Amino acid sequence: MRKLALAAMLAGLLAGAEADLILHNGKVVTVDAKFTVREAVAIGGNRVLAAGSSKEVLEKYRGARTTVIDLQGKTVLPGLIDAHVHALESGLSELRGPLPPFDSIAAIQDYVRARARVTPKGEWIVVPRTLPPRLKEMRMPTREDLDVTADHPVAFDASYVWAANTMALKISGITRSTPNPPGGEIVKGPDGEPNGILRNASHLLKGVSRTAPYSEEEKLKALELMLREYRRAGLTAIHDRAVTPAEVALFEKLKAGGRLPVRTVLTWRVSTARPTEEVVREIEASPWRTNLGDEWLKFGAFKVTLDGGQSVGTAYQRMPYGPFGRQLYGQTDPDARGTLFVEPAKLLAILRAARNKGWALTAHAQGGGAIDTLLDVFEALDREKPIAPTRSHVMHGSMQNPESLDRMKRLGIAADVQPGWLHYDAPALARVFGERNLRWFFPMRGYLDRGIPAAGGSDHMLFHDKNRGVNPYNPFFGMWMTITRRTTEGKTLFPEERVTREEAIRMWTTWAAWLHFSEKQQGSIEPGKLADLVVIDRDILACPEDEIRLIEPVMVVLDGKIVERSAAAFPSAPPPGDGGTLKK
Repeated sequence: MRKLALAAMLAGLLAGAEADLILHNGKVVTVDAKFTVREAVAIGGNRVLAAGSSKEVLEKYRGARTTVIDLQGKTVLPGLIDAHVHALESGLSELRGPLPPFDSIAAIQDYVRARARVTPKGEWIVVPRTLPPRLKEMRMPTREDLDVTADHPVAFDASYVWAANTMALKISGITRSTPNPPGGEIVKGPDGEPNGILRNASHLLKGVSRTAPYSEEEKLKALELMLREYRRAGLTAIHDRAVTPAEVALFEKLKAGGRLPVRTVLTWRVSTARPTEEVVREIEASPWRTNLGDEWLKFGAFKVTLDGGQSVGTAYQRMPYGPFGRQLYGQTDPDARGTLFVEPAKLLAILRAARNKGWALTAHAQGGGAIDTLLDVFEALDREKPIAPTRSHVMHGSMQNPESLDRMKRLGIAADVQPGWLHYDAPALARVFGERNLRWFFPMRGYLDRGIPAAGGSDHMLFHDKNRGVNPYNPFFGMWMTITRRTTEGKTLFPEERVTREEAIRMWTTWAAWLHFSEKQQGSIEPGKLADLVVIDRDILACPEDEIRLIEPVMVVLDGKIVERSAAAFPSAPPPGDGGTLKK
């Protein structure tokens, strides 16, 4: 009955109601099924009333109280969606001050020296997450590199692989005779002594914390700040891809206080480093499931971390990392293929419990071997009950092949992709695997030609600025990458995998909305849908290709309200609201 009442209410709203806001004389890219382009859009309350010609929209929907804005030819897109961020981690990264760029070992050493001057002797200094392929030297720092202070233990965070200086190894009791932990390695130098690189072994470091201590109020401040930065970049919705119960509580508190700047979908990630039965009990006892929540805050998918990262040589591959892996990752075994963190039988039991609870399923799976393992489990679950309706998906899926893509299509499995990695990491990975073995590295054409929905995301996890983050969350940079496939070295990597501008836009709109069952509310500018829009400073459909990454939002409309606005672009438009998009 509630759905029928809502439908009747919307029908009445759309049938000639006076608009609260009209944007006209522009290029409104609706991203509907036909990718229709209109001149104007009318908004009533928090819904789109109509999109059409300026004449018909103004004549039918303008009233005495309507705010009317002349777009002066500017382009309008649906509010953009980043399908993969880590908002709290990113917000905390610069809460207490800006970070310098970590683009070389010299820059890392400068950072350690600067921190040593203000850090009490004996306390840890941790270099925030930095990825070796993006360093000028294309290698992991070693103990000697980090020995620029003799008074502090130093750790370098490269995600699944860390490095430590001499003092850090000493206070942690790590010596040449320390046994490797299960699944990990204390990398040795030619002299047999630890060279500081700890592969899946950072837990051996004593007293170091991956994150500095923050109060709840600081965490709330950092989270709200980061979500506002996403909005300024043109994002009206994000999918946070690894939340714990404590982080869920932070999002809920922001929402309850009217402080949630963008629509948010949460992915619950559980720790699998426990007995299977314990993980299953946690899943069964949890009240959460996919789609629990509302249009502002809801749960999306259930996640496990299946393998490591290609940036540090721990993604579980089909092929060895090879000789260059020694330089780039500190990899000692030329036959090493990476690490699978969850064995298949355990993965099946965990994902079965989550599916039975009502979850869409996903797993961090970067390497080809991990993708194959995940698809094996999806296939086993599909034999029990069709998995396609759950909209389960491969997260990252960096190293595909035609067979894995065909399996995804057959099973109805979608993709959560980060094209920016191709730009930053392909130059180093080409040295690791050989360029020809990168043929199926983020194969966007391969997804789309098979009809596999691919949602665009950044995996943003460090820095506040949209263009310098690890990884940059500027959606127009992501679109530019899918269109050009151009690396930092200026090379177009396998141009046959390029996508069109229309397809790139869909990755950050309709397909990202579909991934988490929001396509009836978000992702396109159509009557009855939520009024989330972004006005941009140039025509993304016609501007020179290399200008796409330079596009800037000049107005953001969220829930029918102007929440961001460039005064230079729209000097006479109403000032943006206070950002309290939930306040009544």
